[in-house]
Amino acid sequence: MIHEEEAIKSGILKVAELMVIAAKTAPKARGLDNIKTIVIAEKEELNKLALKMEELAKYYGDFFARDAVSVRNSDAIVIIGAKVINYNIVTPPRFKTDVDIVLTLLNLGIAIGSAVKIASIMNVDNRVMYSVGLAAQEMQLIKADFAIGIPLSAKSKNIYFDRKWK
Repeated sequence: MIHEEEAIKSGILKVAELMVIAAKTAPKARGLDNIKTIVIAEKEELNKLALKMEELAKYYGDFFARDAVSVRNSDAIVIIGAKVINYNIVTPPRFKTDVDIVLTLLNLGIAIGSAVKIASIMNVDNRVMYSVGLAAQEMQLIKADFAIGIPLSAKSKNIYFDRKWK
């Protein structure tokens, strides 16, 4: 017999793996793959990430501490990052940002959208969080120039909806 808690944990890990596949296979500028992913699922690892977020709240804002609560209450987190690469495209003079950065962020956004689509289809609550990605970078958990975290949860109420500011 598989009890509810075990089934949910196992199911969320399967969904996280499918999200990694969705991010990896998402369309990319010029077909060049610069997407990196990791999954964090152990409570101890989630707590370490939350502690780093609380530390970073002093520098980047209170929302890091608020998001740390969500991380602690999550069942797993998918972190999707992107490395800036050379696309061999000339940056138009009117662009305020290098075209390589623009295309890198475009790839990251498409990968994130593909991943959260999977979570949504599978009825796993999720939230796209800049704070989680930055904390993961600070901890050197992912080798990427930009990163976003996507906490996952399957509870009777979406834990990412009515979040309280600390």
